[in-house]
Amino acid sequence: MSSTRTTARTAGVAIRAMLVLTLILGVGYTLVVTGIGQLLLPWQANGSPLADDKGSSLIGQSFTDADGAALPEYFQSRPSAAGDGYDGTSSGGSNLGPENADLVASIAERQAAIAEREGVSVSDVPADAVTASGSGLDPHISIAYALLQVPRVAAERGLPEQQVHDLVESRIQGRDLGFLGEERINVAELNLALDEQEG
Repeated sequence: MSSTRTTARTAGVAIRAMLVLTLILGVGYTLVVTGIGQLLLPWQANGSPLADDKGSSLIGQSFTDADGAALPEYFQSRPSAAGDGYDGTSSGGSNLGPENADLVASIAERQAAIAEREGVSVSDVPADAVTASGSGLDPHISIAYALLQVPRVAAERGLPEQQVHDLVESRIQGRDLGFLGEERINVAELNLALDEQEG
């Protein structure tokens, strides 16, 4: 009988402890962390949304038509290996090595297509224009790739080339912490700024 009471008491203590800790750690902690995020960093805590809910500044986008052809009036992103392109549920690279025949062929094909679209030689096409990032979701391109696209975008929109060039220069993001990575440009933010400037 004593053993049964001890077991019941122990089970009761365990259940009460579980309920209290669930409330404190599962509910209370979550509310505190969410509240701090909303108070100190609301834009980041809500997914870093672009203007008019046109996506997130943290995930790249494709600027193509229904057939997958590049829209000439927009700056183009780097290729994506995530699902059908910039699919947040399928993040990841192609995992193909630098000597893989399929990767080499696709890079050569992309180089030729971009060189033709931009009216430059294949050797002028930057590496990020033809290779996907490790996550397949990178929203950034190099400054070199953005500047390569300036003449086409300006011509398609009927804007002075210098105006589009200045817009690109104004959208350059510096290195993280001032020394990590490279300077870069967020393509979706650049295209939104371009639409706003033109409109």
